[in-house]
Amino acid sequence: MRTLLEWSIGSLLALALAALLALAAAVDGAPQVAPRDDVLPADVDRAVALAKANDPRQATPGQLQRVRLSERDVDLLLYQAAHRFLDARTRVHLQAGRLLVQASLAAPLGRWLNLELGLRQGAALPEVDHLRIGRLPLPAALAAPLLRAIVARHGVREQAQAALQMVEHVTLAPGRMVVTYRFNPGSARGLRRALVTPADEERLHAYDARLAQVTHALTGEQVSLARLLPPLLALAAERTAAGGDAVEENRAALRVLTLFANQRPLALIVPAATSWPQPRPLVVTLRQRSDTPLHFLISALVAAEADTPLANAVGLWKELSDARQGGSGFSFNDLAADRAGTRLGELAVREPGQLHSRLAASTREDDFMPDAHDLPESLPEAEFVARYGGVGGAAYQRTLAEIEARVAALPLFR
Repeated sequence: MRTLLEWSIGSLLALALAALLALAAAVDGAPQVAPRDDVLPADVDRAVALAKANDPRQATPGQLQRVRLSERDVDLLLYQAAHRFLDARTRVHLQAGRLLVQASLAAPLGRWLNLELGLRQGAALPEVDHLRIGRLPLPAALAAPLLRAIVARHGVREQAQAALQMVEHVTLAPGRMVVTYRFNPGSARGLRRALVTPADEERLHAYDARLAQVTHALTGEQVSLARLLPPLLALAAERTAAGGDAVEENRAALRVLTLFANQRPLALIVPAATSWPQPRPLVVTLRQRSDTPLHFLISALVAAEADTPLANAVGLWKELSDARQGGSGFSFNDLAADRAGTRLGELAVREPGQLHSRLAASTREDDFMPDAHDLPESLPEAEFVARYGGVGGAAYQRTLAEIEARVAALPLFR
């Protein structure tokens, strides 16, 4: 009996030691994937073109569709999705019949989980080839259950399943990927339902009701953004104090306000919103302009939903698009609104409590939008390049630095 007891204790100690050694091998002191700072307007241009070419509203139900993605397309798309839904960083490499994904996830006590997932060409979808966490190799059979657990823990299982159900084949080649998919009747609705969870829908309903209350109490046909932003973020503070997720509350508030300012119905993302209280239609202004709040809010929402380099690239992309043939011209005035909105979006997810407290007593545009009336705008592309050297030119960088200084001096962002 004593021998059995000693053997049992020894076995438990050995298992505990093995677990500790495995944990030590799996956890690292630094991430293997660095934050991105290389997202360019050209990447946004490419993403917009891909979205237009694969718009589900234009697809013939049941017809096979193919989308060809470069390695950079896949790399950036996965990085943004991982950052948004898993708070992770990723890097992708495409080879003949293989896809290598490296990922870094923050762990407690300042440690990091560094994963390397290898996928190989399958008959339909890619199959797991190998999985390594830190220096700890794991059997490929454990990869799928582990990945499902990570995805489920972050509440994105339905989104992943809805997307994968449409995919019929993936081809892996050096530097590129071809995805063959089919939109069946109801595919777009199913994906939309997966992207807007019941918790998201409840939040959006609350902010829609508050916006309806605020707008119906106003007179006139125009309203400053400074009259709408504080009450919606005050609701975010209230719901956070009652146990809500501060970041998700801020995101929901910005979604509702951005759609309203752009005169788009909330039913675009939540069909049930057609039966919710409807805000009174108003023209939203900022610095006495109706285009400035659109730049501000879209940039704020992009920054709150994704990584900062993407938000910067989106703002710059919009201005470069306007500078092209047929556009309204490059505007440093609009770029100032983009940068101020980006700062608000960053604050909404990085320091939500500070945003709530600072904006609670604010009803002035001067608190969150710099004076930009003196900045050049409506510059055709040729004039923009001639006067400022294009993006990256010395004159452009000086003007951008002036904009950043003005934004940094605003009371909300000090």
